[in-house]
Amino acid sequence: MDLAHVIAFNLTLLAVIASPGPSLLFLTRSSMAHGRRAGLAAAAGLAVMAALWTLTALLGLEGLFTLFPWAYGLLKGLGAAYLLYIAWTTWRGARQPLSEVNAPSGKRMFLQGLLINLGNPKSVMFAAAVLLVIFPPDLTAYQKTFIFFNHLFVELTVQPLLAVLLSTGPVRQRYLNLKPAFDRIAAAVLGALGLRLLFGR
Repeated sequence: MDLAHVIAFNLTLLAVIASPGPSLLFLTRSSMAHGRRAGLAAAAGLAVMAALWTLTALLGLEGLFTLFPWAYGLLKGLGAAYLLYIAWTTWRGARQPLSEVNAPSGKRMFLQGLLINLGNPKSVMFAAAVLLVIFPPDLTAYQKTFIFFNHLFVELTVQPLLAVLLSTGPVRQRYLNLKPAFDRIAAAVLGALGLRLLFGR
């Protein structure tokens, strides 16, 4: 493993973080709706779980999903159910003024961030594929540890930066002006992603 491998991995990681999906949508709404503190907590939860999926892939545990398809199906079903739950609560509160919405604690936002990324077992398959393509097959324990902490560092740098940008005054004000429409769009997208996770092969 050399520097070129790490750079390629980090560029791929940045593209994944910026790509549309449940984690980015959750971070966007959390930061705009509840402010910087909530956004940072959500970002930390998303980051930690994403890095843990990579660690899982590095340890070869994606093979367990191949050996025990029911475990993969169970985790996928639970993840889809959680996304559908978030979609339903977002849709239900779309017309509710933000002042009437209880501001979630940082602990709750961190946990929700963890669950959002935990509920997508495809992440470990994706991580395994990326690692296989980018890195040589004979990684040492030290190199695997480095890759994990490198992933965690990138996530804990980029995700909070996005949270800060999304929670700035002008961005939040635009969200407040369009809250019913934005929340319903977010709910529809999260619901569609949940159904796709549930019924996708």
